[in-house]
Amino acid sequence: MVPMVDLKKQFSEIKEEVFNILTEILESAHYILGPKVSELETLIARYHGVSEAVGVASGTDALHLSIDALGIGEGDEVITTPFTFFATVEAILYTGAMPVFVDIEPDTLNIDVSKIEAKITDKTRAILPVHIFGHPADMEEIMKIANKHGLKVIEDCAQAFGAGIKGRKVGSFGDVGCFSFYPSKNLGAYGDGGMITLNDSSVADETRKLRNHGSKGAYRHEAVGFNSRLDEIQAGILLVKFRRIDEYNRKRREKAALYNKLLSNRVKCPVEKEDAYHVYHQYTIMSPMRDKIQKALKDRGISSVIYYSIPLHLQEAMKFMGHREGDFPVAEKASREVLSLPIYPELEESVIREISEIIIDV
Repeated sequence: MVPMVDLKKQFSEIKEEVFNILTEILESAHYILGPKVSELETLIARYHGVSEAVGVASGTDALHLSIDALGIGEGDEVITTPFTFFATVEAILYTGAMPVFVDIEPDTLNIDVSKIEAKITDKTRAILPVHIFGHPADMEEIMKIANKHGLKVIEDCAQAFGAGIKGRKVGSFGDVGCFSFYPSKNLGAYGDGGMITLNDSSVADETRKLRNHGSKGAYRHEAVGFNSRLDEIQAGILLVKFRRIDEYNRKRREKAALYNKLLSNRVKCPVEKEDAYHVYHQYTIMSPMRDKIQKALKDRGISSVIYYSIPLHLQEAMKFMGHREGDFPVAEKASREVLSLPIYPELEESVIREISEIIIDV
């Protein structure tokens, strides 16, 4: 069986370091928001060229707390993409704000910046782009639009740790960058975890307060907050993996390049725009024969996943918005044709060739 991601293989390579840092943490008896969390926050802020990073309990919380800390709430609108994981829109709704969808680009599957301004109203407070599958959204144009209209920008970087544009990391363009450390991510913990990157110290202080029950300490609560603290054990594991993140991403890019070479004449392969650095959290092809390809792979014991089979505007939970099929045709077409193939740093070339041969046969 070929998995989508082989976490066991990765663990076997770093096991000794992981056990050493876990032993250190367990012997310290400091398990929540301790020195490992602070060290990880410092390193990640430096890596992204920002002044602040705030560890939280998940990528969803990173989005939710960021939107909340920016003062966005009831009656406000946040422009985003309908082609993403559900957490993106959940985080907006948690605050009482409303998502406003903009269709996607047919090549990168990121939000189509040419369609954003038409959706701006007097209620719009922010733009929330998602760097889908590891390819950066067009942040330079998004920032121009945001600055022109006085809007906040919240980057959903859950799938894009290490991705960038012209050498600048995603998560450093907008007012905040929001990362997930879910185990399958390029930089993944062994449980849930998240991080917020930003340059505004007042917003950073607000997110730190919100993650800790609205308190800065000493049992004084200035707001009704949340329990969203990154724990020391996950921070320790992430520190071990963080030392290798650029290597992990480089290897993912190598695997993607081989897939491209083998498949580009048969299916629509992922693109990498000029000046963009794609980190291939997913290697996602598109084909009208998607379902036949998936079945052929399954018959040979090879995993593949459809991210995402239903765009957000057609999800049962979003019926209240009143959208119908045809509202966002590019996202809908993508949902009918996308298929993500196995990709991870340890994936062997022979397996990529086998997968590609099966797809070519179909």
